Order: sequence, then structure tokens, then C-alpha cells
Amino acid sequence: MFHRNIKLILTGLLLATAVWQFTESNIGNGIFLILVSLLPVFLYYKNEFILMAFLKLRKQDFVGAKSWLDKIKNPETALVRKQQGYYNYLNGIMLSQTNLIQAEKYFKKAIELGLNMDMDLAVAKLNLAGVALSRRRKLEATNLINEVKKLDKQGMLKDQINLMREQMKKI
Repeated sequence: MFHRNIKLILTGLLLATAVWQFTESNIGNGIFLILVSLLPVFLYYKNEFILMAFLKLRKQDFVGAKSWLDKIKNPETALVRKQQGYYNYLNGIMLSQTNLIQAEKYFKKAIELGLNMDMDLAVAKLNLAGVALSRRRKLEATNLINEVKKLDKQGMLKDQINLMREQMKKI
């Protein structure tokens, strides 16, 4: 796991080497080095461990996803702001199975840091609404569910929203 600035320095070195190869008339080497220099730039914006955690989570392998996330020792220095949001979002999803109090903390931090997709933001707020319902904070849960309804443009969370509203009637 490299610090995020080391990835940029590596990209600069690769590009400098590519320019040197062009001046030496090694055009093929220069083109190859330019293509290789795109990899650290990609990994600067999309962290490799978060990508692997998403793949594991897609297969419902929570233990594997947690092990990939645990490889990120210091998220503040290793990740850019949006990646820190997804780091907290993934930790919140995994902890929502076992510990709602810690999951709430991670979801709030993920929303604060920002998530790229509206659907991810909607899922985070829906989970926060579930936590609020479990703590009998009906007003907060209602506000969060209304925000989720606005964010869910495709209607993928419609069933979960209706389920939450049914549970609110019981409180």
C-alpha cells in the first residue's frame, strides 16, 4: 500500500522516462511507458484494496472484504476524500450485520466525506434510518427515509422504504 503522493511521483518518473525514450528514438518504449504511467493515476483515484473489497462484497464474502479493507492502515493518508467515504461506507455495511452503533458512526462519516453515486448515498441513509428506528428516533428516521426516496431515482429501494415505513407505524 503506497501513500497516495508516491503514486503521483511514480507517474511523473514514468513520464520523464518516456520523454527520455522518445529523445533516444525509442518510440515503442516511450509509448509503452506512457501507457504504464496511466496505472498509478488510475490507482490514485480508485484504490486497489477498495476495489477488491467491492468485488468480495459483491460475492457476499464479508470476511474477505473486511480483510481487504484491513490492509489499509491509515486511510487519511493513503486515500483521497471520496475513497475515504467509500472506506467508511464499506465498513458500515459490514458492521451493520453485527454492531449497529459502530455502523452508524461509519455511515455518518461516509456521508460527511461524500460518495460518488446517489445510490450509495441512498443506501447509507437507509441504513442510518434503520439505526434511528431501532433507537426509536422516529422523526430522524422519517427525514432520512424522505431523503432516500429523493435519491432513489430508479426505485430500487422502494421495497425497503415501504418496509421501514411499516416498521415506523409500529413505534
